[in-house]
Parts: sequence; C-alpha cells; structure tokens
Amino acid sequence: MTAIDLKLEVIVIPVSDVDRAKAFYTGLGWRLDADFASSADYRVIQFTPPGSACSIIFGTNVTSAAPGTAQGLYLIVTSVEAARQELLKSGVEVSESFHAGVDVYNGEDEPFLFGRLRLDGLDPNRRSYRSFASFSDPDGNGWLLQEITSRLPGRIDAADTTFSSAGDLAAALRRAAHAHGEHEKRSGVHDDNWPEWYADFLTGEQQGRSVSP
Repeated sequence: MTAIDLKLEVIVIPVSDVDRAKAFYTGLGWRLDADFASSADYRVIQFTPPGSACSIIFGTNVTSAAPGTAQGLYLIVTSVEAARQELLKSGVEVSESFHAGVDVYNGEDEPFLFGRLRLDGLDPNRRSYRSFASFSDPDGNGWLLQEITSRLPGRIDAADTTFSSAGDLAAALRRAAHAHGEHEKRSGVHDDNWPEWYADFLTGEQQGRSVSP
C-alpha cells in the first residue's frame, strides 16, 4: 500500500489571556500567520517558529484544555547556547543548559523526556539529542530546546536533505570545516576535492550516516 503523507502542521496551545500570549510569541520573533475572529466568542491566532514546518494556534474557544497544560513542546536547534542567548535578548526567562540524567523522576525536579532528571550543563560529549534548555510562556506551557546536529539513521528521508535557515546551514558548514581540517591532518595533504567532501559530510550528517573525518 502506498503511504499517504501525514504532515504535522498545527499544535494547539491552551492560554488564558489571548492578547498576552500573542505579545509573548511576537516577542520571540515568531511569524504571525493569522489572527481572526468570526464572533466575539471565537478567535484564532497562529504563529510559526523560524524554520519550522509546524505552527501553533491558540485563541478563544479553540480548545477545552486547561491553560498551561501543553508541556514538552520541542524546538530543535543546532546550538542550545545560541538559542538561549536569543531568548535572553528577547527578555524571556530561560533555564541554564542541561543534559539527561538517569531515567528516574524523583518528584521534585521538573521532568522532561519521559521523566529524566536534569544534569547541569551541556552534554559533556556534545552528542546530538542530549543537550537541552527550557522556557515557558506566560501561562506555563512548557518548551524545550533540544540540540541536534546529526540525525540518527532512519530519522529523515534519505533523499531529503535540507536546511531550514541560513543559520542552520552556516552551523553545518562550520562543523564540516572542522571535520575536514581533521581529515587533512590525517592525510597530510591538501584535499583538492573538498567541495565533494563537504557535500558528503553535510548530507551524511542529516541522513544519519557515519562520516569519518
């Protein structure tokens, strides 16, 4: 059977004060896609984070969920620290960077990723999927920044290699430049085929292939 595309496009965020929420997400620099009301009892606002294919909506009578109950909303970034600094510049209170502890929740620390505990600082080995920071909107809906620089195999279509922003591409090029430098150190010669090497590194990183320096 041919698979039908099922593209996740919208997540509903429950809020108590629509205008306050709109001001908050505007302050993050997210794109305002819609703000319309068909009556005094119904209003929908849609925002899209930079580089995201999925948007959020909130408003008046768009969900029966209690305000602040949307938790574990992941925002994938290539650098947690760079994303933290952007949030801080926008006046958002954001946690320090942290990484995953044991898979046990002690009931006191704010849980994430199926209840794992937070350990201070970025993942010591800067592995993909392991470094985080968190922030909340004014209602307490909880967002997680997760640093991913290399996808695990099978996580994306092998034929689909894209970059969502110029910043993501620049970060990937910096990683490729560092890895290529190590490659040339090992070989001891200048690599005239560096464009092909970069291309293989960039696509392999996204596709979850192991790319040896």
